[in-house]
Amino acid sequence: MSDQIGVRTNEREPFVERGGGDRGAHRGVQRGDIGERPAGPRAHGDPRGVLEDEPQRIDERGFVGGVEVVERHEGLLIGKLLIRDAALVATFDAQGREIAGGSVFIVDNAIAAVGPAAELPQHADRVIDARNLTILPGLVNTHHHFTQTLTRALPQAQDAGLFDWLVALYPIWARIDARAVRASTAVAIAELMLSGCTTASDHTYLWPPGTSLDDQIEVARAFGLRFHAARGSMSIGQSHGGLPPDSVVENEAAILRDSQRLIETHHDRERFAMTRIVLAPCSPFSVSRDVMRESAALARSYGVHLHTHLCETLDEERFCLERYGRRPVELAEDLGWVGPDVWFAHMVHPAPAEIERLGRTRTGAAHCPNSNLRLGSGIAPLGAMAAAGMRLGLGVDGSASNDASHMLAEVRAAMLLARAGGNPGALSARAALRLATRGGAAVLGRDDIGALAPGMAADLIGVRLDTLAMAGAAVHDPLAALAFTASAGVDLSVIDGRVRVEHGLLVGVDVPALVAEHNACARRLLT
Repeated sequence: MSDQIGVRTNEREPFVERGGGDRGAHRGVQRGDIGERPAGPRAHGDPRGVLEDEPQRIDERGFVGGVEVVERHEGLLIGKLLIRDAALVATFDAQGREIAGGSVFIVDNAIAAVGPAAELPQHADRVIDARNLTILPGLVNTHHHFTQTLTRALPQAQDAGLFDWLVALYPIWARIDARAVRASTAVAIAELMLSGCTTASDHTYLWPPGTSLDDQIEVARAFGLRFHAARGSMSIGQSHGGLPPDSVVENEAAILRDSQRLIETHHDRERFAMTRIVLAPCSPFSVSRDVMRESAALARSYGVHLHTHLCETLDEERFCLERYGRRPVELAEDLGWVGPDVWFAHMVHPAPAEIERLGRTRTGAAHCPNSNLRLGSGIAPLGAMAAAGMRLGLGVDGSASNDASHMLAEVRAAMLLARAGGNPGALSARAALRLATRGGAAVLGRDDIGALAPGMAADLIGVRLDTLAMAGAAVHDPLAALAFTASAGVDLSVIDGRVRVEHGLLVGVDVPALVAEHNACARRLLT
């Protein structure tokens, strides 16, 4: 079966020349004998089961946020998948290979070979003609707040800094119910996937009665997103000197019990895991030092990672100095919150010496340029953090502080913002895309995603090159064009070896119905 994803039905020749995109990089084929080892394990409770050797027609129904999601797609369950004759395959592998006229051969949920099309197999259970696509690894989103899609562009928070923005939104978020959690998670994931994201971490930290992280995990599994689910929490209300109202904070013992339950129920530590749990107390101004310490001890006893907001604003710095007599990074160090199993969101205002210390411990950071601009938080010292050796990735952050969940837009913002200091070469297009692929994988502690190479997870995206946004750009550099232009999104997305976006559309998802359900939930929050 052959599908021309990158070629229009009346088209037989590629619109974009493929001869100049290789840049003289290594063209040799890379192969791995997938048959020598079993495919990566499935996440616990994956509703789709194990991939079959032969294509099957399936009709699986799930209800996501009150909307029926139907996975009815011939060839969704694939044994061997060939992405063939791409205009460019940008591998982001150790050699940084870019292969004009390249192909990617997938067996089950792993990449078996990457190289020039003529040197790879010519047949598979399904063949996708990608001649008008740039193929690259799926993008990795390292920080988000899915439920905040319900409160985008809210008038009372449009022109506020972080603390005022939070104070305006906390009472509204307190009304979120399980239906709203599911609908907002579905909308965020849909937007992420259409913009190239194949792996995401979400940091929801406000859990009104009747809501739980289990709802988000279920929705992510239905969509087929590789998901690092961060169990956020807040425990210090206003009556005890915290920022959030008392009505939205949780009992500290209950936070730790639920964190342990989620790890034991959902965390998959194996290679190619689709679901991993992260422990993520919200911030220094909303949780106690005890919760931070106990969460770190619990996470490390199970081998899961830690995440929180840090150094986002100068208000946060003043809060930490007044309450604890310590700067935010110093406080994190005191609590044992540094190391290769920790990453912070934002990191806009660390001191130079703090950056050096964090680099030595290989602590990570999620760079969130659009959110930092939206809230007027400042510009993170990305170059200094990279030079110090910190692990760095990109995050779209809360959809009410961005107000989008668009990974390609975040790549562009990171590239442009890095140049705002006066150095037009501060961050190249390729370096920005690397942050969103290999960089994000490293931040999440993964060595099985972020690059197209044998033995890596079969997560990849394809962006059309014959669109208005790409006109006059892709003909010169079909990879850099993804960062320099305002791309609408991806034409193709494969996650865990399964086609999830095809011809620019989510497979098996009724988007208008999902939007209607989501908007109904958003309106209900304000009534």
